[in-house]
Amino acid sequence: MGIGQMIWKISVALYLIVNGIMGIKDGGDFKIILKTILGGNPSTLALICGIIALIAGICIVLNMLKIEVSFLPTLVLIIAIIWVIYIVIEIIAFLKGGFTLGELQTLAVHLMVLGSLVIATGRFGDD
Repeated sequence: MGIGQMIWKISVALYLIVNGIMGIKDGGDFKIILKTILGGNPSTLALICGIIALIAGICIVLNMLKIEVSFLPTLVLIIAIIWVIYIVIEIIAFLKGGFTLGELQTLAVHLMVLGSLVIATGRFGDD
């Protein structure tokens, strides 16, 4: 594994672990995303997403240590699907009301996260 791929895997794992902990604690990004998608107070779903993200992040670390986890691609794919829906809603909102440079920067970050999640699933031949 090259240095770039190792840094990428560490960053994806760290992102998922931190978002998982935040999701379990108070909803974190997942609560914001799910509230945007579903409305209301999606605390239970945010908790479930947090648990999935935490497990996926740990599994990526285990994978780096050459410990295979068969369900890792499925966990990461679930998170990626949530991210896709959020990005689509974000883009629709931008098209309706315009956007600021800060909002465009946030969209770029969300797209980078999505790209990393898609690669991490290992289902699209990008790893």
